[in-house]
Order: sequence, then structure tokens, then C-alpha cells
Amino acid sequence: MTRKLLLLLLGLIALIPVTAHAQILGDKLEVFGGYSYMRFHNAPSASLNGWEFSGEYNWNKYLGGVGDIGADYGKWGGVGITVHTYLFGPQISYPWRISPFAHVLLGAGHRSGSGLNNTSFAYAIGGGFDYKLAPSFYWRVIQGDYLPTHFFDAKQSNTRFSTGIVFRF
Repeated sequence: MTRKLLLLLLGLIALIPVTAHAQILGDKLEVFGGYSYMRFHNAPSASLNGWEFSGEYNWNKYLGGVGDIGADYGKWGGVGITVHTYLFGPQISYPWRISPFAHVLLGAGHRSGSGLNNTSFAYAIGGGFDYKLAPSFYWRVIQGDYLPTHFFDAKQSNTRFSTGIVFRF
């Protein structure tokens, strides 16, 4: 019992620098993680399910820089495929209880499956809104992106929708 108490106390002491750093930063950092649905538009189209994770550094109250990674999995033409995205760019938002945001992200997409791999330029134009659940905790009710890729010299006009939890510190 005392060993568990000692470990808990040491853990809390270890968090002191993190909370002090967060107080200095104010609402400068934001982390999002959640579910992602991608409509992969190729001939034929496919529905892919996966995850998305992003981090944002806010330069001021309305403008920040976002790094976004995601992976969506499914079957296309009877073959299992995975689409990874690695995107970066600016995001504008308005910090209300319901916070709308919009972004333009640039980067790369990587498609893999059945021994066929390809990487291409990718970008996302989109936005959504977050709903404040509690101090520092938000629910990303919806994020929608137009996310085109160009795998194997063929354009895919994909759409992606996400939802999940946002933590601001």
C-alpha cells in the first residue's frame, strides 16, 4: 500500500513542470485524436475507416499551425488497402464555446495494399467545429476535408470526415 502511495506521489511531483509549462503557454497548444471516415474516390470508390491525430500551436487567439497524420483502412476492388496522410499548414479558428475552424493543409499521402505502394502529394481544404465540454476538453463534433491524392498517376478526389476529443493546454 505504501509503495503504491509513494509511486502516486512521485507521479504527481513529476507532473508539476508540465502544469507549470501549460500555465505559461496559456491556450497555445491543442491536441486532437479521433475516428476518421474517408471516401476514397477512385474507380471504383471505397469507404475507409481509421483514425486521425493532430497537434496545433496557436500563434495568437485566431491563427495556428497544424500538423495532422491519419490512417484509413478498407477494401478497394476486393483488395485491402491503407491510406496514410501527413499534412501541415495554417488553421484559423474562433474560440467560443462552439469553436468553428478552417484550414488548408499540404503534405503527402501514401497508399499501400497487396504489394502495391505509392506516395503522392496530398492536401486538405476543410474545417469544422469543436464544442466545449469542460475546461480544456472539447469534442470535435465534425471535421470535413476535401483531400485529393494522385496515386499511380490517377487523381482521387477524396473526402474525409472526423470526430473525436480535443485537449487544449
